[in-house]
Amino acid sequence: MKNCTCVKDILVSSARIDKRVTELAEQITNDYKDTSPLIVGVLKGAWIFMADLLRKVELDVDVDFICVSSYGCGTSSSGRITLLKDITTDMIGRDIIVVEDIIDSGTTLLYLKEMLLERGAASVNIATLLSKPSRRVVDIDVKYVGFEVPDEFVVGYGMDFKERFRTLQDICILKEEVYKK
Repeated sequence: MKNCTCVKDILVSSARIDKRVTELAEQITNDYKDTSPLIVGVLKGAWIFMADLLRKVELDVDVDFICVSSYGCGTSSSGRITLLKDITTDMIGRDIIVVEDIIDSGTTLLYLKEMLLERGAASVNIATLLSKPSRRVVDIDVKYVGFEVPDEFVVGYGMDFKERFRTLQDICILKEEVYKK
């Protein structure tokens, strides 16, 4: 854990993450065996999860990225979604899998799913590493879930607090005094 004094505890170890990512990759490979889906990663938090997942998916896929923000500099969603980087790949008639790091309220993913369908995607499914169902404020169908987690502020494996802690190999609970300063 790189001697990080800001971490309260390890929530999900790197070994458990690797095992679960392998299981999700097998499920996606089976579900899309006759297609070539477009995989859309939500930046910045999902990049490590997406890279590990796609190295294990045994399909010919196209990859693109989108960047949206609903947090600003805070620790909870503002409810306003801002598109910071759009997809450049043609999505008309394509099956899309949106890869996300964590789903809290669900508003961002619902926004993305509706936007991609309105733009002509044949289908849109969601793969998330973490889900916090206790924080959900909209009904969003998530087909591929790595782990359901409690309402804790987590970092590591791509997830950050103010751009820090992304490279921790485990998913860790951040000490409250770090983000409540």
